Amino acid sequence: MADERVHAYADDALGEHDAVALAALVRAGEVGPAELAAAAAARAERVDAALAPVAFAAYGRPHGPEGSTKGGSAKDAPLYGVPSYLKDNTDLRGMPTGQGSAAYRARPARRSAGFAEQFLGTGLGVLGKTRLPEFGLNASTEFASARPVRNPWRTSHSPGASSGGAAALVASGVVPIAHANDGGGSIRIPAACCGLVGLKPTRGRVVPNAQGRRLPVDLVTDGVLTRSVRDTAAFFAAAERHYRNPALPPLGLVEGPGKRRLRIGLVVDSPVAPSDAPTRAAVEATAARLEALGHEVTPAVMPFGEEFSRDFVLYWGYIAFLIATTGRLTVDPGFRASRLDGLTTGLRRLFHREFRRVPGVVRRLRRAEETYAAMFRTHDAVLSPVLAHVAPPIGYLSPNVAFDELIDRLTRYVAITPVNNVTGGPAIALPTGASADGLPIGVHLSAAHGEERVLLELAFALEADRPWRRIQD
Repeated sequence: MADERVHAYADDALGEHDAVALAALVRAGEVGPAELAAAAAARAERVDAALAPVAFAAYGRPHGPEGSTKGGSAKDAPLYGVPSYLKDNTDLRGMPTGQGSAAYRARPARRSAGFAEQFLGTGLGVLGKTRLPEFGLNASTEFASARPVRNPWRTSHSPGASSGGAAALVASGVVPIAHANDGGGSIRIPAACCGLVGLKPTRGRVVPNAQGRRLPVDLVTDGVLTRSVRDTAAFFAAAERHYRNPALPPLGLVEGPGKRRLRIGLVVDSPVAPSDAPTRAAVEATAARLEALGHEVTPAVMPFGEEFSRDFVLYWGYIAFLIATTGRLTVDPGFRASRLDGLTTGLRRLFHREFRRVPGVVRRLRRAEETYAAMFRTHDAVLSPVLAHVAPPIGYLSPNVAFDELIDRLTRYVAITPVNNVTGGPAIALPTGASADGLPIGVHLSAAHGEERVLLELAFALEADRPWRRIQD
């Protein structure tokens, strides 16, 4: 396939607006939800051949927020009328949930997941489902035999994962906002690869993810991918109207940079793998910008090394084992483990070889939350890379790569993001850099539990200081 940049921007109802602007136009009566949905569907069809981001389309009858909002009419919801997509690992009544797997045939869900209801409660309409790698276990949206999802900035490269389909749709301009979830970096990785904003909230900030809460260490939380900080802030404020966890400080609507001078720790390399030169340059340049904005930036140590990485991989293997052995009960009666891809199968075998280590792994992963919290006794935020290197070419992280080689590549590439999944702390990926050949590079900001406001205020400040690059330019 030719290496090209692909976008869907056009002179239509969506224009170049973000979700907040589109919702304002709907409220003013200047455009209607049906017109926006039709424009988004047309854009999706234009990019499908190049990017392959959509798992299931419901363009003839999109799923709207009616009956899903609390405390008033659906039209009162802050993002009412804005078209979007759900990731294909989250149930929405009437739409199939395929989990990115060929191990079973997806059937329409009988009921919606709790987060799907919260998502609709913000006013967003759902046009369909976005593609993910099998059960979200990979960091690239590639498959054993199906065509991969491609990066709109360079179609020869990966869009990241597991929310790769969502990232491709948002980055290419099909919709301004799409659902993503994160069990090891799956919001932040595709944000970094595709030049987007991706906030993984504190564990418990949104309605608990049904898949994650059954595990001994709950890794998974839901959120969105956007092109603007204000869309991310608006989504979480709207989601909080539907559900607020009383154990966490309220977030509310964050509308701009904060006024406090913050203590920011700087981590340039992960303890597992050094950053490549473009990634290091992006992190250091962002640190310099934060200093110029008045913050104190000092070197910090990431207290999670190779043992943490090995523990996380084995825990990933435990998840693959559960999927493979309970799939007929928990996924679909027609589930066939023999059809799982090479990564899922390899992780399952890893678990079989080392299952005696799992109790110790779980104990250490649970204790990691205390270690994480200690970092923020001396820092308000920590700046680091999202990934150790720029988005790789399609094929580098294919599930058809020999398992030992693939898992080595993955652990070196995805070296930092799992920390926030294990510990439950919030983190945001921001598109502050680029490689010499135009691929986006994201940086990662982490904060203490419940401190999403700190991250959003820093994100607003960086965006205002130097707006993100646009794919259509």
